[in-house]
Amino acid sequence: MPLFETSLLVATLLCSLVAGFLLAFAVVVMPGIGTLGDAGFLRAFQVMDRVIQNNQPVFMMVWVGSVLALLAAAVLGFAQTGPLDRALLVGAACLYLGGVQLPTALINLPLNNTLKRLSISELQPAEAEAARQAFEARWNRSNVTRTVLATLTCLLLMTLLLRL
Repeated sequence: MPLFETSLLVATLLCSLVAGFLLAFAVVVMPGIGTLGDAGFLRAFQVMDRVIQNNQPVFMMVWVGSVLALLAAAVLGFAQTGPLDRALLVGAACLYLGGVQLPTALINLPLNNTLKRLSISELQPAEAEAARQAFEARWNRSNVTRTVLATLTCLLLMTLLLRL
């Protein structure tokens, strides 16, 4: 299999795994921990986020690999595809980088890092409530947006694969 097609297949797989991860948070994880009290919610999120922020190897391979594979596919495929396929490829790359990765860096990670610094056991109930209020709705909105855009990215990539 030529390098472009291989990189496109890998990008599609990894971006699909990221979309599934984001979807799981949107429809299971956050609604599940959302039923906890404020301190329990904050602590549960800290524990899960610690696994990710400690560079869990499979997660990092999928998350970073999705970006690298998609960029490789875009570069390799740009000159090898016709106008419609090129538009699908560039559209998918822009959507994924701008709609999934950029909000992660600008919204979700800073919110995660703010929670990471909290000593939850030392918070008064009103402080835990305030911390949750500053975090939960904004994080969830961003995650739902990332989920939708990651899914659209995958649809574009799958469409391109079917056209090759």
